[in-house]
Amino acid sequence: MPRTRPSDAAVEQRRQDVLRRVIELGEVRIDDLTEAFGVSLMTMHRDLDDLAERRLLRKLRGKVEAYPALTMETATRFREGLNTALKESLAEVAIAEVRPGQTVFVDDSTTLFPLMRRMAAISPLVVITNSMSAIKIFGPAEGIELIVIGGRYNAEFESCIGPDALAALDRTRADLGFVSVTAVAGGRLYHPVQDYGELKRGVLGMANRNVLVADHSKFGKTATYAHGDVSAYDLVITDGGTPADEVAAMRDLGVEVVYANGKD
Repeated sequence: MPRTRPSDAAVEQRRQDVLRRVIELGEVRIDDLTEAFGVSLMTMHRDLDDLAERRLLRKLRGKVEAYPALTMETATRFREGLNTALKESLAEVAIAEVRPGQTVFVDDSTTLFPLMRRMAAISPLVVITNSMSAIKIFGPAEGIELIVIGGRYNAEFESCIGPDALAALDRTRADLGFVSVTAVAGGRLYHPVQDYGELKRGVLGMANRNVLVADHSKFGKTATYAHGDVSAYDLVITDGGTPADEVAAMRDLGVEVVYANGKD
């Protein structure tokens, strides 16, 4: 009996799982991936060629290696599927900051999607965002007034940036601002796209209380554009996997750091 060809969705899920394995290990032999995922060498090469064409990993002779984690930030559907349990844990802590009647800014970071889903159950609430994905979450919710920051649309991040977005931030005010970050090293914040760094900096000026939400995979890394340091935030929410020296650097800058798993 001939084997059933997997669906496109199943192939895409396998490729996401392969990508996650490469990110976790940094560098992997293609033969090892073939064995781990129980597919033929030809199938694995097709998967890896597809991921390489999307610049999600680098394919070399007999092995593949991950780009820096910041590269994953340019593929929303892959970012959303990474570290999902950690993101849920972070959201459980972050939601305690939100009160009915507040005006809250949330950016386009996939780290915040679980938080947004929890916020959608709080009423009344005014939500300001530059994220098209946030519209899908908050749009159907009752008691939510949604204000969308316009500007130049970036399809990879599914959000708006640029001078018009920054000008809109200047015209609004929030009780609370939530953002995540691509990379943090020694308390310094980085993003591979300058406009997004500028937007995150702009949020700091329009929110009365600023909260940075980032899991351990974001730490110890840099990207092209620096956009300040954690001292500008009132609170950093992370998890117990964040390196101790990175946590110490943040606390030395005077910011409160709390863990999603209750670690001291």
